[in-house]
Parts: sequence; C-alpha cells; structure tokens
Amino acid sequence: MARNKILIYTGILYISLLYTACSVPGVVQKKEDKTVPASYISSQDTTNTAKIKWKEFFTDPYLNALIDTALMNNQELNITLQEIQIARNEIRARKGEYLPFVGIRGGAGVDKVGRYTNIGASEATTDIKPGRETPDPLPNYYLGAYATWEVDVWGKLHNAKKAAVSRYLSSVEGKNFMVTNLIAEIANSYYELLALDNQLAIIKTNIEIQSNALEIVKLQKEATRVTELAVRRFEAQVLNTRSLQFNIQQSIIETENRINFLVGRYPRPIQRNSQSFDTLVPGTIYGGIPSQLLENRPDIKQAEFDLMAAKLNVKVAKANFYPSLGISAGVGFESFDPTYLVKTPQSLLYSVAGDLMAPLVNRNAIKATYYSANAKQIQAVYNYQRTVLNAYIEVVNQLSKISNLEKSYDLKEKEVQALTQSITISNNLFKSARADYMEVLLTQRDALESRFELIETKKQQMNAMVNVYQALGGGWN
Repeated sequence: MARNKILIYTGILYISLLYTACSVPGVVQKKEDKTVPASYISSQDTTNTAKIKWKEFFTDPYLNALIDTALMNNQELNITLQEIQIARNEIRARKGEYLPFVGIRGGAGVDKVGRYTNIGASEATTDIKPGRETPDPLPNYYLGAYATWEVDVWGKLHNAKKAAVSRYLSSVEGKNFMVTNLIAEIANSYYELLALDNQLAIIKTNIEIQSNALEIVKLQKEATRVTELAVRRFEAQVLNTRSLQFNIQQSIIETENRINFLVGRYPRPIQRNSQSFDTLVPGTIYGGIPSQLLENRPDIKQAEFDLMAAKLNVKVAKANFYPSLGISAGVGFESFDPTYLVKTPQSLLYSVAGDLMAPLVNRNAIKATYYSANAKQIQAVYNYQRTVLNAYIEVVNQLSKISNLEKSYDLKEKEVQALTQSITISNNLFKSARADYMEVLLTQRDALESRFELIETKKQQMNAMVNVYQALGGGWN
C-alpha cells in the first residue's frame, strides 16, 4: 500500500515536471561579439601606455598632489564606494537565501472555547475523571526551534547569487572608471589653469607694449604727424586688452574652483608652476593593440559584468517555471502548565514537512518576468558592443589628434616668431612715417592672437596626452 502511494506521488511529480519543462516559452537570445580590429594604425606593437601608473605618467608634483587629495576626498567617488558596499551586501543576502533559515520561537497564551462549539461539546461528553478535568480557560506555553529550507533544485538561488557577484564586480569596475575620469578631469583642468596663467602674462606684457605705443602716438599728435583718430584707436586697443585681462582672471578663479570641487574642498589658491608650461612636451604614447582595451578599460569590463549578470537573471527567471521544493521542520516543548514544559517525552513535539509547488495556470507574471529578463540581456549585449566601439573610436581620435596637434604647434610657433618680429618692424616704420598706424594696430592684434593660439595649442596637446591615456584605460590601476 505504501509502495503504491509512493509510485502515485512519483508519477504526479513526473507529470508536473514534464508539463512545466515542456511549457517554458522560447525566447531569442543574442550573443555578444568580442572581435575588434587588429590594430589602430597598422602597428602590432603591444607596448601600452595604459599599463603605466598615473604617478609615473604625470611628473608634475603639484598635479600629483591634487590627484592624491581627490582620490581621498572626492564626494562622488566616495558615494560610489558606498554603492560597492551595497552590492557586496546584496551578495550576502542572495547567499543566505539558499541556506536553511533557523530560528527559535517561544510563546504563551490562553484559550477559552464555547460550550456549544464542536470542541466544547466534545469535551463535555468525554468521560473525564474528577480532579483531572481540562483547565478552563486552557493556558498554553511553547518553546522550540524551527527551520525552513528551499532546496535549490534548478540552481535558481545559486544563479541569483552569481548575478549579485557580477553586479558587485560591475560596481567595482564602475568605481575604477570613475577614478580614470576623475584623474583625467583634474589633469585637464590643471593644464588649462597653466595655460590661463600664461595668457594672462602675455596680456600684461601686451598692455605695457600698447601703452608705450599710445604714448608715442600722443607725442606724434602733438607734433602734428598723426591725427586724434590714431590716438583714439590706440587708446581703444589698450582698453580692449585690459578688459581681456579681467576675463582671464575670472576664468582662472573658475578653473581653480573647479579643481577645488573635484578634490573635495572649499575654494583656495591652487599651487602650480606656471613658468614650466612653455617647456612642457607631451610624452610618447604607445597605443598597443585594440584587443587590450577589453582588459584595460574599466567601462568595458563593467559592461561585461553587467552582461554576465543579465544572462544569469534569465536563468533565474526561467527556473520560476519549474517546481520548487521546500522543507520545514520544528522541534520544541509545549504544555498547558509551565512546570510540565520541559518534561519529556510528554511535552516534546516535532514536525517535518516537505512542499512541492509548481505553477500550472495563469503564469502571466512569470512569463513577463522571463521576457523582461531576456530583453535586458539583449540590451546588455548591445551596451557591451557599444562600449567597445566607443572605446576604440576614442583611442583612434586621440592618437590622430596628438599627431596633428604636434604639426600644428610647430607651425604656430613659427607664426608667433614672425609676428613678434613684425611688431618691432612696424613700430620702427611708424616712427619713421613709413607705415600707417593701422598697420601697427593690426600687427599687434595679430601677434596677440597668435600667442594665445600657441598657448591654446599647447594646452590641447597636453589634454590630448591625458585623454589618450584615459581612452586606453590608464589611471585606475
């Protein structure tokens, strides 16, 4: 008889498993493509600048001190570190779900049943000896332990934990990507500050030159060699240059405060060596090969871990279609009198039960979760491929920019030299009345603009060096 019952239950279980296994809806999944071009510029040299630590890549001690401070005090970075802690706690929560839950329970109560209820009537008709009647009302005391456990037959809980691990690793890579961006932003702002300092120095020099020229024009007007128009034009140029001075001073304050914000402190002067800006030379950059981006770029690794988590979530959602097996057990003592509570075996009780549950009808919610998990997995594939493509394009753009800026800087430097010489020539010709005052004004203006452009090109060179280091995935290690 018992054997027949076992066979019947086994048959029911088999049929339910067969039904649920065959009724899982199909979905179209997408596989990520990890192939990248073989090289950036037809070079197979695997030497990669991204492997250099940022303290070795940047040699300015003032800049390195700023980066060090930012890595400790930047608020956004510290917020991200707490996100990592949250992701780590999620792993602990998912791990606990596939382990047995064990607890203790105690309680006390009193129960008074009515005379005309089924229990009250049965007690009244029972032949109970005098002095041994059931207490009325009936107290009850309980003390015991209990345990519940969902048997992870289909790996749903283990896959959920693995997905949590992947999300944790993704958050770590997200922090690394933020570190890379933070270092690059501080370095770019620092070089911008040096460029502004040098532009301010040029303006002050030009104001002195133009003021001297204005005095000469005033003397020539007194000698009736020029008109009042020439004096006014020279004076207007001096005023225009002075207004530029205040604009640059404001830009310096804003750039300093941007750096102060990044390093997590209130506004204060930024220590720097502005005189070294002219002698800065971008270091040699080695791009390596594109496949190294998959290991060096934190955002690519972050997208990869997100993809792994999304794939595991599909498995978790799929397991919801299958039966789940739960086991519960309890052991303890129960008595209507506290003095009998720990008296064994009379007050001892225990229980063991198993539950098998499988979804059969109205599984729309489970299907929706499954379809959504698969759609998110496809999203994660596209996001991964987009991240890889974006990283490759960033590196190609910055490598090309470094090459073109180097050529541009050489030409700008020659232009500045030619225009600087033309200022002296135009002034001498003007003094000897062999050149018009407009030629002097235009020459001074062109020389000022060319010097500004030379400094701007130098700044762009340094920014390109920082940006390609960032694009290659350097800085976080």
